[in-house]
Amino acid sequence: MDGRNYGYSREQYDRFIQSQDTSVVNKFQQKYWRTKQTLIKVTGKKEDEHVVASDADLDAKLEVFHSIQRTCMELLKVIEQYQRRICFLSQEENELGRFLRSQGSQDKTRAGKIMQATGKALCFSSQQRLALRTPLCRLYQEVETFRYRAISDTWLTVNRMEQSRTEYRGALLWMKDVSQELDPDTFKQMEKFRKVQAQVRLSKTSFDKLKNDVCQKVDLLGASRCNLLSHVLTMYQTTLLHFWEKTSHTMAAIHESFKGYQPYEFTTLKSLQDPVNKLTDQGAKKKSRRRIKGKKDSREKSPDVDEQLISLDSEKHKEESSHTVHSASLHHSGEGFSPGFEEENLSGNQNTGE
Repeated sequence: MDGRNYGYSREQYDRFIQSQDTSVVNKFQQKYWRTKQTLIKVTGKKEDEHVVASDADLDAKLEVFHSIQRTCMELLKVIEQYQRRICFLSQEENELGRFLRSQGSQDKTRAGKIMQATGKALCFSSQQRLALRTPLCRLYQEVETFRYRAISDTWLTVNRMEQSRTEYRGALLWMKDVSQELDPDTFKQMEKFRKVQAQVRLSKTSFDKLKNDVCQKVDLLGASRCNLLSHVLTMYQTTLLHFWEKTSHTMAAIHESFKGYQPYEFTTLKSLQDPVNKLTDQGAKKKSRRRIKGKKDSREKSPDVDEQLISLDSEKHKEESSHTVHSASLHHSGEGFSPGFEEENLSGNQNTGE
């Protein structure tokens, strides 16, 4: 024996196994375990905690990536809505300025001059406000380009990594299933285990490479977005400061011209009533007035009724008193005539007796 070593290294053996083991059965088994891992992921079943913990840093990077992807979409929507509202506000401000200028031209007093000056200031402010759309359009274009290129490229890498992770975890499930039935004394079972082990190593190598790519791209994506926003928003900030400086100087000049002028006293309506509510309120007021008037009439009529009752009582009392006086007089006259009548009767009786 010359002491030579005719053994193979692990990498050489893995490559040899992969080159030799290209049968249909092996491919079918790989697809089976990959599909099983996909179902476990979709259904949300609990996986091995050690395997999940090994990908904790990758999952954190994926959360950052999804946050960048979501916030960029929301930022584009906010920019569109902000531009529409700037245009609407400028239009309304310009209409108000034109209205004040037209009304001020008809008023020859100092109030008319103030309205004209205020109208010119509002028209100037509306024109300067539209200048904010230029940096906003630039920001929208930069963010949209960032989303279509940088985020899309990272998203493709993330998808490839997810497929590789599914294959790797499926190979781990396959190796776990084979190891449960492993008999070290059986050559065929050992060869089968080595083949599965070589498949696990190969899938892990591909997964580690894509995992590293994803982590690096997510870090670069976050840094590039910060640089993008800091550069583009500087233009917007400068334009906004210039706008407020110009409008503040204009408004301050108008305020100085207002000094020494006696302002009008205005009264404002806090709420407006509908015609229907107005009619109902008028009807209720009319009913209340009628009730109050009826009560007053009843109060005015009550003394007349009392006076009538008093007059009726007095008349009744007078009638009773007159009736008693008349009866008394009749009774007195009757008493005066009765003796004479008896005398006549007596005298008559006497005459008849005689």
